Amino acid sequence: METYRSPSKDAALVDIAQDFTPAVGEVRHAPVPFTGSDGQTYLAYELEVTNFTTGSVTIEQLEVIDTETSAVIHVLDADEVAGRLQPAGRRESVASLEPSMTALVFLHVTVDDPSDVPDGLRHRVSLQVEAAPPGQRELVETIGDVTVDRRGVVTVGPPLRGSNYIAADSFGDAVRHTRAALPVNGRIWLAQRYAVDYEQLDAEDRIYNGPREDLESYTIYGEEAVAVADATVVTVIDGVSENVPGAFPEGITLEEADGNAVILDLGDENYALYAHFQPGSIRVVEGDRVEQGDVLALVGNSGNSIAPHLHFHVMNRPLSLASNGLPYLVDSFSILGKTPGTAAFDQAEADGEPLAVDRFDPPVASVGTLPLDQIVVGFD
Repeated sequence: METYRSPSKDAALVDIAQDFTPAVGEVRHAPVPFTGSDGQTYLAYELEVTNFTTGSVTIEQLEVIDTETSAVIHVLDADEVAGRLQPAGRRESVASLEPSMTALVFLHVTVDDPSDVPDGLRHRVSLQVEAAPPGQRELVETIGDVTVDRRGVVTVGPPLRGSNYIAADSFGDAVRHTRAALPVNGRIWLAQRYAVDYEQLDAEDRIYNGPREDLESYTIYGEEAVAVADATVVTVIDGVSENVPGAFPEGITLEEADGNAVILDLGDENYALYAHFQPGSIRVVEGDRVEQGDVLALVGNSGNSIAPHLHFHVMNRPLSLASNGLPYLVDSFSILGKTPGTAAFDQAEADGEPLAVDRFDPPVASVGTLPLDQIVVGFD
């Protein structure tokens, strides 16, 4: 360690310690506290970490600290970090940072009471540094100070009517949306941090009944998607053909990813995206004012979609990818049950067999929460 004495003319001399920090980190998007359908308060965000050495760096422990009280509010061990460490440009996690690698640690911090949410967070990482001199390969750093974003979380109505909808790949430990960091317009964005893909079960808990390749086999196909709030239509995309279910389309561009889509301006820098509609089914045009519950279009299978579903998320700009995903709360819905998880859901979507849903009797009423991954919901 080297010490530098600052020759400040306006204040007393300040000792600044200069420590070797092989890993540097920051939080680009401050977390916004919200309530999940399990009743817990969540802080969801990404800690970006770069290895500035010629050897591997392993995070043996990561502690999330309240900057005001210095209390540790969340801890990940090496295995837990490895499950949440995703290198730039890749979708699989890794156990360590290779030389010159930048990666995101996807963090979901929970507190029992909203009043317990800290005003600021920092991160203490215990590192194993391969390229450090002998005796210095175990280091502890403090990185990634961030102020919690206290913006109001928008409350909306449901985007669909009816019942038996699976909140697939919604916020939680599912990775398809919550880890979809994309380089767009010269920046890294995570517009889909809180996105959900709604699919629907029939009376026998099947996602589809009939040939997998037939759009009409799917329970949700043709359902009406509705406005979640009084809003202004700012974007309409139509004319994108539908895919044959069972495989993602090849060579799809960013412009085609949402398929036929609608973006609503909900106010206060909240924008709602609806994606993958049937071509020709959109009933609004750009500039229209809609009221909550108005029909926007019919659920389809256009764009980057393997099966008919409604993709929905809220973001801070009217751009489906070059924006920061924001949490939202659904004013009222019923939790009918929970699936065994993403793997079971994927299998049911692949083979058309009934999904083994753990049904709740009676259903659980939820007011003003975000539907979490793999719950089955009803919208009255």
